[in-house]
Amino acid sequence: MSMITPDRRGFVLGGAGALVVQLVPIPLRAEPEDLERAVRESFPGKTYQEGRVTLKIPVLSENGNSVPLDVEVDSPMTDEDHVTSIQIFSPENPLPNIAKFYLGPRAGRARVATRIRLADSQRVLALAEMNDGTLWAGYAKVIVTIAACIDLG
Repeated sequence: MSMITPDRRGFVLGGAGALVVQLVPIPLRAEPEDLERAVRESFPGKTYQEGRVTLKIPVLSENGNSVPLDVEVDSPMTDEDHVTSIQIFSPENPLPNIAKFYLGPRAGRARVATRIRLADSQRVLALAEMNDGTLWAGYAKVIVTIAACIDLG
């Protein structure tokens, strides 16, 4: 039976790595400009308008670690008129980009459902990009009683 014993160099390097991880500042929530920057980076040069996107999320979520979310876009999903992507953004999470889904006319319906983590009560944003390049937005407010994405250290 062989035992793996760490050598002194590995122990020191592991400890130094753990120290560096502890010293790197990680924001606990995004700032409004972080959300705007994330949207600009995802959709450069584009603006969005409200409509066509229905975002369903519980009004009250007891636990931010697993919040159900459903996004549906009013689209016939034909070759001529379909959704190419749906993105979810959270202004209160440390990183505002939550999820990105790619669709095409063969999807049949422009609908996605998933569970997400939320750091706090907020207004979640869903953006849908159409094949003609237009962007449509939908919002939903949620109250989170036990926040996720927090640093307890």
